[in-house]
Amino acid sequence: MRAAVLPAVDAPFELREVDDPVPADGKALVRVRAAGINFLDVLIRRGRYPQMPEFPAVLGVELAGELEDGTRVMSMIPAGAYAELVSVPRASLVPLPDGATFAEGAGFILTFLTAYVPLTRQVRFEEAQTVLVHAAAGGVGSAAIQVARALGARVIAAAGSAEKLELCRELGAAEAYVYDELPDDLRVDVVVDPVGGELFEAAVARLRPLGQLVAIGYAGGLWPELQPAQLVGRNVGVQGVYIGRLLRHAPDVIAAATRELLELWSSRRIRPVVGAEFPLAEVEDAHALVESRRSVGKVVLVP
Repeated sequence: MRAAVLPAVDAPFELREVDDPVPADGKALVRVRAAGINFLDVLIRRGRYPQMPEFPAVLGVELAGELEDGTRVMSMIPAGAYAELVSVPRASLVPLPDGATFAEGAGFILTFLTAYVPLTRQVRFEEAQTVLVHAAAGGVGSAAIQVARALGARVIAAAGSAEKLELCRELGAAEAYVYDELPDDLRVDVVVDPVGGELFEAAVARLRPLGQLVAIGYAGGLWPELQPAQLVGRNVGVQGVYIGRLLRHAPDVIAAATRELLELWSSRRIRPVVGAEFPLAEVEDAHALVESRRSVGKVVLVP
């Protein structure tokens, strides 16, 4: 089979012929029809991820494809989705809904869990609250808009360019701004932040009393140091979410949240947004698009 292999940090991907995986007990062979690209893949490639793999490595943690009997499935795995075949634990297989494309399936599980778990398990969430979503046109951001709307919130979207704002409004955002045009007096109950850096620090000041800041990632730079006095004095809190670790330590939470998300998808209250699809051989171009911050929704490889 073919796989996109990353030989080392900052190296170009190499499309190689490698041995087909042989599923062990409890695993199934999945023919990958689509593999989602996440910003964590970019961080690994640049040597900036906390848990770096051994090299050479095959990246990719989200996929959709077919079992040997033709059953359509999707899954979240530790690594290896940038390939034509993957051995996947049967317990992690999720049925791909009827009518959904493989590309949509490859942009669903991790992406939506990252938005859904904190908004339903960690944040004190009530209807009619206001939620500010950073990087709102990206994979997690577009999921967060939809999840917050499904929970009854009023959503304000923030993105890096004006071209992305219309998508945010189509997904249900009541207001949408580029970052430097956010009103100075804007105050919200929840901030969903996949960006980090200066935006994370500024978000603390935007929280109303009892508000919560959800820290998801640091695509825009590492999180600044935050003193407890900054939270205590404002009566606010910070919640962090790392789905990979939660999957290992609280798999029942992940399983329940996944079931709930599938119900929301089936009822058409949420949907994965696929912004671009690339053949496996064009993985370099796909990564360049994600890293440039010009992408919207999910960028997907199609082996």
